[in-house]
Amino acid sequence: MDKLKQLESFVSVVARGSLTAAAKSEGVAPAIMGRRLDALEERLGVKLLVRTTRRIALTHEGSAFLEDCQRLLADLANAEASVSAGGVKASGHLRITAPAGFGRRHVAPLVTRFREQHADVTISLNLSDRVVDLAGEGFDCAVRVGDLPDSSLVSVRMADNRRLCVATPRYLKTHGTPQHPSELARFDCLTLSSDASQTRGWAFQVGGELVHLKPGGPLDCSDGQVLHDWCLADCGIAWRSTWEVESEIAAGRLTAVLEDFAAPPNGIYAVFPQRKHLPLRVRLWVDFLKHHYSQPEFWRTPAAATAPKP
Repeated sequence: MDKLKQLESFVSVVARGSLTAAAKSEGVAPAIMGRRLDALEERLGVKLLVRTTRRIALTHEGSAFLEDCQRLLADLANAEASVSAGGVKASGHLRITAPAGFGRRHVAPLVTRFREQHADVTISLNLSDRVVDLAGEGFDCAVRVGDLPDSSLVSVRMADNRRLCVATPRYLKTHGTPQHPSELARFDCLTLSSDASQTRGWAFQVGGELVHLKPGGPLDCSDGQVLHDWCLADCGIAWRSTWEVESEIAAGRLTAVLEDFAAPPNGIYAVFPQRKHLPLRVRLWVDFLKHHYSQPEFWRTPAAATAPKP
């Protein structure tokens, strides 16, 4: 208890700028605050503050220690709140980013659901297909789909994501169904244009090896949603993520083909900047996403907003 009180006093003195102001806020004499700081510095064996009659300044060691103390005290407050009579009480502003298409379908509907449980949290959602610099642009968390490059970011895998070749039953009835990836050359394949992603083409597992093909067709587009719409309009075969087409497959509007050759799944991740202690609102948001994304029925519903509440 004495150690905790020393840390609290240290943070309070720095925040208020003087022993007197910190002591007044706690209702104790300034001398008591001074003794706590002396005991803390003696225990650590370093000087944390330079104290004069006019001002208080942090030493280099004090600046580094202050950040750790603030995180520790915040975590303690969050831990106490999580088991209080009122339940979990997250607060503050949460800044989230996600890919545009995935975010519209499977993040935005959950944002409002999350706020139903945590009304004291305000949320900004950024939908963009560019790779956002989380730390540089002040985001707390990103949802990302696909293989992650090596970086200093921390990631939590929330679900698997596969890519499948799909077409409407009508298209397949008219044109037939490919039995091997090499047969795609005979079909109308709806592909992303060269200025988009998927530069390596469509991935398949053939003979135990991962191979990439670049099928062609009369239509291509730089926007995946347009390809999805064209596919639903009987225009050809598309190679799409399960997060985008699973509900249509479940409803019978699309049929998966070449499933025996589907490439191994990649992941859907929550990503956040490297830090020792995440704010409670970020931890709860990630847990909330994992809860929904772990349910197979979530992906099979026409809209993520219809996912069952926990």
